[in-house]
Amino acid sequence: SRPQKVCLCPFLPVHPLKVSTCLYIIQHPAEESRVLRTVPLLAACLPPEKCKILVGRRFNEDRYPELATVCRNPNTLILYPGAEATNLEEVAVMSSSPPVMIIIDGTWSQAKDIFYKNSLFRLPKQVQLKPSISSQYVIRTQPTNTCLSTLECAAVALSIMEKNKSIQETILHPLQALCSFQLQHGAQIHHSKEHLLKNGLYDKPMPKNKRKLRRMELLVNNVKI
Repeated sequence: SRPQKVCLCPFLPVHPLKVSTCLYIIQHPAEESRVLRTVPLLAACLPPEKCKILVGRRFNEDRYPELATVCRNPNTLILYPGAEATNLEEVAVMSSSPPVMIIIDGTWSQAKDIFYKNSLFRLPKQVQLKPSISSQYVIRTQPTNTCLSTLECAAVALSIMEKNKSIQETILHPLQALCSFQLQHGAQIHHSKEHLLKNGLYDKPMPKNKRKLRRMELLVNNVKI
């Protein structure tokens, strides 16, 4: 779907990766219209049956019976950081059944809205990734230096679940190529909002909303939010 000179196909795996983990990507409708989204790259790296994408804001058992069954499966994990989340490395899925992971795709505010307004998503065990790497998705602004795109989250999570570091490298390859192409054609590197605020480079008007202003203060002061 891209011009030949910036085609990403050569950077995708020749054959879909063989993984036992099945991903359910819960995608906010606004992500569908974004030109530089990462989920299509993720889907191109995996077998169709291992990367299922559901688009919407609200998910209930009547409309999504398959998803409801998945959420009730004891082997299902949902990747969403928070005080109740366990680091993924510490979670052992003790079953002969293949593990399942749910990942929410959207901005942080969109993901938060989906997570808290859908009771199904609080049934699986909540897990998170250790903030050990910085995002390579440098053509899109992230809230903090350790916030990752959906593709990056999936790449790290799958490498942990499958105990295979090369999976992460393979999935990140097309993202690196995408960013390289965009930078060659005029895109600018986007530092995180945290970086901009700490270095006095944030050039947008400060929010009048006290809650948003407080979040910015926490970012500057290295407080986990």
